[in-house]
Amino acid sequence: MTVYVPEEYTESEADVLRRYFTNLDGPVFALVNLPEVVKGALFARYSRSPKSLRRLFLDEFVGDLDISGDITVDATVGLERAEELYEKVFFEYGDDSVAQLGGVHLACEQASNILTKVLEWGRLMSYLEQSTRYISYDARLGGRFRFYRDPAILSSRFGTRYVGDMDRMFDSYSLLLNKVTDHVRATVAREPGDSDFVYRSATRAKALDAVRGVLPAASLSNVGIYGSGQGFESLLVRMRSHPLPEARHYADLMLHELRKVIPSFLRRVDLADRGGRWSNYLGSTREHTSELVDSLFGGAPVEQVPSVQLVDFDPDAEDKLLAAICYPLTHVPEQQIAERVRQLGPTERLALLKAYVGERENRRHKPGRAFERVDYRFDVLSDYGAFRDLQRHRMLTIEWQTLTPNHGYVRPELVEEAGMAEVFDDAMARSASLYDALKEEFPLQAPYAVCMAYRMRYTMQFNAREAIHLLELRSSPQGHPSYRRIVLEMHRLIDEQAGHRAVASAMTHLTTEAPELERLAAERRAQARRGPT
Repeated sequence: MTVYVPEEYTESEADVLRRYFTNLDGPVFALVNLPEVVKGALFARYSRSPKSLRRLFLDEFVGDLDISGDITVDATVGLERAEELYEKVFFEYGDDSVAQLGGVHLACEQASNILTKVLEWGRLMSYLEQSTRYISYDARLGGRFRFYRDPAILSSRFGTRYVGDMDRMFDSYSLLLNKVTDHVRATVAREPGDSDFVYRSATRAKALDAVRGVLPAASLSNVGIYGSGQGFESLLVRMRSHPLPEARHYADLMLHELRKVIPSFLRRVDLADRGGRWSNYLGSTREHTSELVDSLFGGAPVEQVPSVQLVDFDPDAEDKLLAAICYPLTHVPEQQIAERVRQLGPTERLALLKAYVGERENRRHKPGRAFERVDYRFDVLSDYGAFRDLQRHRMLTIEWQTLTPNHGYVRPELVEEAGMAEVFDDAMARSASLYDALKEEFPLQAPYAVCMAYRMRYTMQFNAREAIHLLELRSSPQGHPSYRRIVLEMHRLIDEQAGHRAVASAMTHLTTEAPELERLAAERRAQARRGPT
């Protein structure tokens, strides 16, 4: 059982909440009886607010909604039964496509930053996660710092040390945040025309970016998920087989709440001969493969390689791209098109590509699916914070290794400039020591102790169309410096190592220069939308 800190509501607040949330006292709950646009807006605000979703709804949304017509609704009761048609079509006949037609907005609160990566596994789902850039994590929850307290660890001989070391890491985070904020404001002048609010928001965001690495992976986050019944079924089956106890516990909580909204779509999840066999399959393959890989590579020395490597690409990619451009506009076989493309001269090839890419006015003007004919695979070693951001991209394949302190950590230059390197390094040492103490008895939970500044290794495989989207988005000036460095290096490798000049040149909205205050332009735009204050 997770150590969840429930929120208290007045009788009148609870009366309102019961109409729209499937429970009022648990960390997992679904949203019902609300317009889709309201649920979307609520989730969008959720990622940048320190408040729980239910409190956010009360404070910022209820006043603008007409809720009088829902006075008799009580969503916490749940559904007595699903529609008979869904029962027959989905369960009896096995038409899985039906489960794509019903969606749910689900909130998972007070989840560790290890669990959030499990929750965000599904490719065909949408997620919003609480941002470390907009929210200060030194605010306490129920009088305690916001980190996951694993019941097995707390009841062990490490319980007192775990809580004490985590508290010290959060103390360091709070100290660093204040000192780095002061340093930024002392060294970066406020631009004429910027309001005090814009300046303070941008400088605070820069400090939050710099010190987030001190937060341990146990730090709690809120995640909003929107997905179909089929998407949730797949996620729950996987979570029920997961070795991490927190993941299995949240799977049970999620299943309970989802059954209040879409029960028919989830009947198979915990049936022994359906979802149970699926979960067992996933668990057994993971276990057996892990044992075999350990026998092959256990104790092997780690070679020193660049932090971003392009490990696989197609030398004939641009020929294939041009053929894919032509294919839907002709009536001849693909092989014939490929042969003709190989005969094209440089001028013809360039003209064809330029016509297809066109004049992209902004990064949302994306070239067509012909770019999906080209693939890249990268091996990346970065801080966990950068991985945490990049992992949320769904139109790619990403696999990651277990988080440990073994690959060292990244200390931002800004921390050193603020004279806080020693405090930062002390927190890293405390994190590594706690991990080492836990790893033998609690190998699955030991990563909770690892600070986000520590590096981990992961692979990212994606096609050229996704590369255009990912690299342009993550290189934008408001992006975090750690992942900006990664995507800019990816672009260089696509251009120089792969020699795919055409693909690289199509990324016309890649940003190579970063401003001193990454969030300044975004804060100015937000201020303009808000109007004069």
